Amino acid sequence: MRKTYLKIARQAIEDVLYERDTIEREVLVARYPELAEEGATFVTLTLAGNLRGCIGSLVAHRPLIDDIISNARSAAFHDPRFMPLTKAELAEVEIEVSLLSRPVWMEYATIEELKRKIRPGVDGVVLSLDGRRATFLPQVWEELPSFELFFSQLCQKAGLRGNCLEEFPQIETYQVEKIKEGEDVY
Repeated sequence: MRKTYLKIARQAIEDVLYERDTIEREVLVARYPELAEEGATFVTLTLAGNLRGCIGSLVAHRPLIDDIISNARSAAFHDPRFMPLTKAELAEVEIEVSLLSRPVWMEYATIEELKRKIRPGVDGVVLSLDGRRATFLPQVWEELPSFELFFSQLCQKAGLRGNCLEEFPQIETYQVEKIKEGEDVY
């Protein structure tokens, strides 16, 4: 079933590049009813091991199939950090779909307490402060393995100072089920 998520994401991107509409939503939902349930996903694209696009939803607000399609297309064509994906890149790009759990607010009184509660490599983090918000998926811990580096970069991603934890932003955590092309998935 999980391979189907990857196929939907790739097909959604291909359909835009080749100006077609081949995803048979009704057939897929009939075969996999969970695609009709609300779900939150992130779609990450990598090219030669480098990030090529990543867009997603933090909170489930539409059917899973629509979330995968929309986020795949947005990662490929609307991530402001990159030019739109090309047909030539499509053959080389690797797709990863992350299914997110519902974010849970984390209570903490000190940075040290937050450091004890956060689980590197397990927890994705949403940081919110003064109307600004950013998230890192749990996979980002692989690139930013220390608590200090992870949160400094997350603060900056939100448009805040790198030491914004000193202002005690709201922290929410979530977990993901990661499905990546080239890995064994059922």
